Amino acid sequence: MGGDDARLRAVVSLAQAMAAAHTPRGCWRAAALGACEALGGSFAALSVWERGRGRLRVLVNAGDRAEGEEEFPDEETYPVHQFPEITEFLHERWAGGGEPDAWVETAEGPVEPAPVGGGRGSGAAGARGYGHGYCHQRVAALRRRGRGCCVVAPIVLHGRAWGELYVARPVGEPVFGRADADFATVLAAVVAAGISQTERLEEVRKLAFTDPLTGLANRRAVDMRLDEAVERHRVDGSVVSLVVCDLNGLKWVNDTHGHAVGDRLLERFGSVLSRCGARLPGALSARLGGDEFCLLAVGPGADEVVAVATELCERAAELEFGNGVACGIASTGDPIGPVVSARRLFRLADAAQYRAKAARSPEPVVAGRDGEVIRLADSPPEPAHDRRRLRGNRP
Repeated sequence: MGGDDARLRAVVSLAQAMAAAHTPRGCWRAAALGACEALGGSFAALSVWERGRGRLRVLVNAGDRAEGEEEFPDEETYPVHQFPEITEFLHERWAGGGEPDAWVETAEGPVEPAPVGGGRGSGAAGARGYGHGYCHQRVAALRRRGRGCCVVAPIVLHGRAWGELYVARPVGEPVFGRADADFATVLAAVVAAGISQTERLEEVRKLAFTDPLTGLANRRAVDMRLDEAVERHRVDGSVVSLVVCDLNGLKWVNDTHGHAVGDRLLERFGSVLSRCGARLPGALSARLGGDEFCLLAVGPGADEVVAVATELCERAAELEFGNGVACGIASTGDPIGPVVSARRLFRLADAAQYRAKAARSPEPVVAGRDGEVIRLADSPPEPAHDRRRLRGNRP
């Protein structure tokens, strides 16, 4: 019973670690490390089957990594035809009962002949049996990386093969047995549940910080990022720039052509904003609400931000049914005085945008490059981004 108790505790620990993770990467890492410890391995990896690209992509490598193995590899992938067993785990193959079993590979090849009649499941994995029909690619990889054996467990999510859990031991350590493979199957089911929960949380998080019409970030996301940016500016002097835009003529478009056309204009401008913002590494493109948008950049100089905003104005003027944008910029890279809060930077950018709109300027107005803008910022009109000017468009 001692061994069973230990494995039960390992399952609980794995589930708790995945539940405590706050990001997908954290979840993947918790899954790999938890499975590695539960199975007494030295290394573990979690991979996803990307059906559209016909490949297995490694999400995380945990434990004793070999040379060249990164913890979170950007592009460690393997053509699925080199590991054809993953494609056998289709729902209809085990729909009659059971579940897809894990199996063991060793650097020496098969562990033992397949049991007659298959394993615990009724599908392909059960038919393959423990150590039967081994994959030469995995054997070669074990030898190349100095590992003696591995256990591979398919991860099934929403009734489909999602990927695999891989745990290895070094040469000289005991080879995984049938009981280990069975336990790996249980661990894979726990991992699948954890991944499913993380995906749901990520979807909720995405909805909470995304504008549903344009797909850009929303005001909540901007507020959080701007607070962080201003704090970073206070600590290390990083340049923080905020571009605030008001899409001209949206009410006329809505009244003349209907809200569907107005929404389309908002979407198209959102795409232009995203495209221009991509020229500033790490910039956040957002819709604040109604016809108001912004671009937040941390790092690039003020002149670089002004150049991008100028291009944004030019492209906006070319949109069908559009009438350009009123654009204001505030950057700590310009002489705007101390910026000790996100609110001050927003007020400066908003005041600049207000002046651009009043002057019908085809180009951005930049705080600090016009003394009048600074005076406006000290006691501006009601900030545009706080006005309820939704004009009938979806939030």
